[in-house]
Amino acid sequence: MVTFDGSSGAITVAITGASGSFGQALLRAWSRQPANGQSTQLVALTSGQRPLDLRDAAGKAIPVEQATWQIGQESALRPLLERVDLLVLNHGINHQQARSREATDLALEVNALSSWRLLELFADVVRQRPAAGRPRPEVWINTSEAEIQPAFSPLYELSKRLLGNLVSLRALDLASPGLRIRRLVLGPFRSALNPIGVMGADFVAREVVRQAGWNLGLVIVTPNPLTYLLMPLACLGRWLYFQATSKRSDQPAEAL
Repeated sequence: MVTFDGSSGAITVAITGASGSFGQALLRAWSRQPANGQSTQLVALTSGQRPLDLRDAAGKAIPVEQATWQIGQESALRPLLERVDLLVLNHGINHQQARSREATDLALEVNALSSWRLLELFADVVRQRPAAGRPRPEVWINTSEAEIQPAFSPLYELSKRLLGNLVSLRALDLASPGLRIRRLVLGPFRSALNPIGVMGADFVAREVVRQAGWNLGLVIVTPNPLTYLLMPLACLGRWLYFQATSKRSDQPAEAL
């Protein structure tokens, strides 16, 4: 399990896309594994008003705080993020075969730009709040193996690849001793977005938590062996390229 050192009190975990299969599975996984013997407060971030009924394997209700948010209104979550220790960016859509202007705009906003905005917002919150007595904050970002593998859904692939590149670029500035960023690269699991996925969402959630407990920054769960080879190479290549061709955000740009 993830270790939070030097903190006191409860650990607060907030997950977007919490009404989906993987979001609920991850909430269940966290409810079973409190961090370092501490209590864990779970926050489900959803776009709908329908109450989330989350239960464990025995059918017992799992206490979850539910909060609603909307794409494009990420800044409204700032007061909530002030008390969050782990933010999991997991929301997404998959309009297979679509390629219209409207579908393109929606895919880019939901799958890439909203997660990027939440990453920047949480990093800003973390910079401004006192760190004493708190665990090291973390962001887990579900980019999907569609970053590098076909998903037979062009807009899904394009938007997830954009998100992956944004994470690689901005992590150069945002990842620090004050903020840990982990990338979740997940293969096909059964969900409303992919009813024929070969893995179960609960299995994937358990593996994600297990690998995070191994202190991995790149968490991969997929039956495709190529992803375990190609994804680390892709991340390394981006890191080298972005380091060589970009400057820190606090460095002035050269005048033209």
